[in-house]
Amino acid sequence: MVAKKSDWHEKADKEVRGKDLAWETPEGITIDPVYTAEDAADLDPGLPGFAPYTRGPYASMYTGRPWTIRQYAGFSTAEESNAFYRRNLAAGQKGLSVAFDLATHRGYDSDHPRVVGDVGKAGVAIDTVRDMEILFDQIPLDTMSVSMTMNGAVIPVLAFYIVAAERQGVSQDKLAGTIQNDILKEFMVRNTYIYPPEPSMRIVSDIIAYTSANMPKFNSISISGYHMHEAGATAVQELAFTIADGKEYACRAMEAGLDIDAFAPRLSFFWGIGMNFFMEIAKMRAARHLWHDVMEGLGAQNPKSKMLRTHCQTSGVSLQEQDPYNNVIRTTVEAMAAVLGGTQSLHTNALDEAIALPSDFSARIARNTQLVIQEETGVTKVADPLGGSYYVESLTSALIEEARKLLDEVEAAGGMTQYVASGKPKAQIEMAAAAKQASVDKGETVIVGVNKYRLPEEADIDTLDIDNHAVRQSQIARLGKVREGRDECACKAALDALARGAAQKEGNLLALAVEAARHDATLGEISQAMEDSYGRYDTVPKPVRGVFAAAYEEDSRYDQVVEGVRAVERRLGRAPKLMVAKMGQDGHDRGANVIASAFADMGFEVISGPLFQTPEETRDMALENNVDAIGASSLAAGHKTLIPGLIGLLREAGRPDIKVIAGGVIPQKDYDFLRDAGVQGIYGPGSNVVECAADVLRLLGHNMPPAEEES
Repeated sequence: MVAKKSDWHEKADKEVRGKDLAWETPEGITIDPVYTAEDAADLDPGLPGFAPYTRGPYASMYTGRPWTIRQYAGFSTAEESNAFYRRNLAAGQKGLSVAFDLATHRGYDSDHPRVVGDVGKAGVAIDTVRDMEILFDQIPLDTMSVSMTMNGAVIPVLAFYIVAAERQGVSQDKLAGTIQNDILKEFMVRNTYIYPPEPSMRIVSDIIAYTSANMPKFNSISISGYHMHEAGATAVQELAFTIADGKEYACRAMEAGLDIDAFAPRLSFFWGIGMNFFMEIAKMRAARHLWHDVMEGLGAQNPKSKMLRTHCQTSGVSLQEQDPYNNVIRTTVEAMAAVLGGTQSLHTNALDEAIALPSDFSARIARNTQLVIQEETGVTKVADPLGGSYYVESLTSALIEEARKLLDEVEAAGGMTQYVASGKPKAQIEMAAAAKQASVDKGETVIVGVNKYRLPEEADIDTLDIDNHAVRQSQIARLGKVREGRDECACKAALDALARGAAQKEGNLLALAVEAARHDATLGEISQAMEDSYGRYDTVPKPVRGVFAAAYEEDSRYDQVVEGVRAVERRLGRAPKLMVAKMGQDGHDRGANVIASAFADMGFEVISGPLFQTPEETRDMALENNVDAIGASSLAAGHKTLIPGLIGLLREAGRPDIKVIAGGVIPQKDYDFLRDAGVQGIYGPGSNVVECAADVLRLLGHNMPPAEEES
């Protein structure tokens, strides 16, 4: 007689003295400690290559060809990036994934005054077609698959790529790769948008139309859940919102007159892969099932229209500054989840990316992680080896069910554009992020080397540093040469045609931009031609409230900090004021919003500055609101220019008493530089938010006892 699951529960309960063995995930899914055939009795996942593609889009999967190894990278100048790409390709990498700097993302040329601290940081600076030509020098664009993570300035960047290929002798129909072109998720989490939602959606549709007609090998959009994952979304949120985004793009393209089967086979997806191993595997399987059903509902006939193909990237937010060699292990686990989930291409993060751009040393380890999995483990010998697993099939089914509930909510709101405009998805993701941070800070979620098994002293690690000033000066010099050498009248005529096309809703914006690029219009000029009609979209963060207060109910240390805030309030006659500032063009605001939420719950009056401020604008807002401290959030290496600049401006204004603290991705080697510049508190990845608040209270003159003296 075969033992039943209930028999096992009875035996296991006795072994652990009656403890509840079930676990509830952040998605609200209850995980039992064992799964049997009963749990998967009604679940038929089918076969790889057959609808609904739960087990993979292709019948042979990796047995025929392994996934494509990519490295997402861009280093300051086109020359340095090109050299890095060529080294990696020689070492076994199969495709390129280009990371652009923040000035480029936001549609500014390198000589624009708003991007003084951003040029060459967190990616490569691209101002002209000439930059793009150098970027792909000696890299044959007719045979190399190129992925470009670009959304805000997607029109000029894709136009530059097309024209650079032309100058290399490669026609558009031979170009293969992917442009991200996923603007809806930018309004939810990443914030590297330029224009308001409606004109941004026109840009998406025009790119789908242009590539469908002219670039049959090129993926016109990569619908991204990755940035939702990095912002703190649960697996259900990432699934539902990403699938809903894809549906919205498809509907907009159909409204523009395109046949769904003419463009849908070139749509692709992009998932973030975190540390909940089986959840990530199930997420990818559920996504394929859900996308199949959505596309059938929209009337797709071509089987390729219903296949969800995806790129994956291991999680950046799971990387830690503390004990960073643990990040190699984290990335390996996440890479295995992506592979067992059936990805078509994969980027593995480098161990030092919680601190800085990857070095050649760390990038080699990240790349070799994939090579080892491909060549040494045997996982490529069987298509979907976890298919039929009681646990995996049950978890996949649960994710599908939960995601459908959220998809129904989006549909009831009128589609994803309307749902995004309501602010609901952004708020839901921020709630999840705040809850996760509170769980980490309390030690309920263990991060090895951070809140458990921590080293008594951290070892130094070499990181890559970019000379922002030198990069900017070299870019400005090249910009000058391009402008001097072009036919100014022809360039102006092409830009005017683009501006009319935007204003009058005539013509295809990408086609018009390609013509402007052929006449050497700059990225900033092409972006401005559309901005004249559309305006530039701005937003002020609205952090969630109550998550930390609920998570820390009856926590003595949290109560101690709250009482400290009240003591400062009694002394000042008002609550202490903290301004949370995001200077520069970095739109990643997870850390800033978590701090704002937590500090507000602890009793601080929190003023959230708008995204993309200059140091001058931050100073003015701080003075206007008479704040006691400014928390500057930095994730894109602008801390050595923007934060010292702000401190200097406060001193000039006669307010050196305003405390400036810094948080985010800041290498330890830069701490002394920042302290010398006047920064009074530095809080890197892994910092406990409650202890950060306690430290700020000390800076404000309150005698806050250290954590070990907790009563």
